[in-house]
Amino acid sequence: MISRSRIRQVAAGGALEPIVTRGAVIDEFVVRVASALAAKAKAPKPRPDPLGDYEPELYVGDVGPGHYALLNKYPVLPDHLLIVTRAAEAQERLLNAGDFAALESVMGELDWLAFYNGGREAGASQGRKHLQLVPLPLAPETDSAVPLEPRIMSGALPFLHAFAPLADLGEMHARYRELLARCGITALAEEKQSAPYNLLATRRWMLVVPRRRERAEGISINALGFAGSLFVRNDDELERVRRARPMNILRMVTLQ
Repeated sequence: MISRSRIRQVAAGGALEPIVTRGAVIDEFVVRVASALAAKAKAPKPRPDPLGDYEPELYVGDVGPGHYALLNKYPVLPDHLLIVTRAAEAQERLLNAGDFAALESVMGELDWLAFYNGGREAGASQGRKHLQLVPLPLAPETDSAVPLEPRIMSGALPFLHAFAPLADLGEMHARYRELLARCGITALAEEKQSAPYNLLATRRWMLVVPRRRERAEGISINALGFAGSLFVRNDDELERVRRARPMNILRMVTLQ
C-alpha cells in the first residue's frame, strides 16, 4: 500500500533535491517560476533510464505485480509520486488495464491529481512509461483544488478535449478508452498511440487533451498546464505568459 506516511518517510531520507519556486496568479492559472529548472535541464544525466535504473532512496513501494512507486528526485511540487512500469515500456504506448489497476490502487489511498504525458510532444521528459500524482489542492493560491476544474466541469475549455465524470475508480480504464476515441486517438501496432495527448484524473472526473506540439512562446507545457498550473524558468518566460495569457498558451499547443 502506498500511504502518505510512507511517502513522507522516503522524502525525509535526504535524496530529494526540491526545486524552489515563487508563484504568480494570472487569470485562473498559477504560474510558478522555477529558475533551477534551467540548471537541471543542463545537468549531465548519468542514468539513461532513471526510472528503471533508479536511485534506491527514491523507492516508495511496489504497486501490484507490474508497477512500483518512486518519488521525483527534483520535485517542483511536494510529494510528487511516479508510478512506473516494471517492464521497459515506452511512454508512447497507450495505458492498459494493468496501468489503471495500479493507479486505482494508489488513488484509493490518496485523493490526489493523477496525470500522464503521452509522448515528448505532450511534455514527457522520460522514455519509460509512468503515471504521476501530486497532492491536492494543487495550488493553494486559488479557490479550486484544481484551478481549472470549474472550466473542465462546465466544458468551457477553448480547445479540443474530452471529459467524463467518474462514479468509481474501477471504471477509469473504460472511460479513458472512450475519451481517446472521442479525440480521434487510436492504437497503432504494439498499442502505440496514434497522436500525443495529456491525461488528467481525479477520483471524480477524467480529461484527455490531444496535443500538436510541446511548446508555446518557448515554454514547455505538460498535463498540469491543463489543470491550471504552469512552470517557467525565469522572469522573461513569466512575462511572456502574462502578455500572451495562459489560456492562449494552451490553445497554441492543442487542436481547435
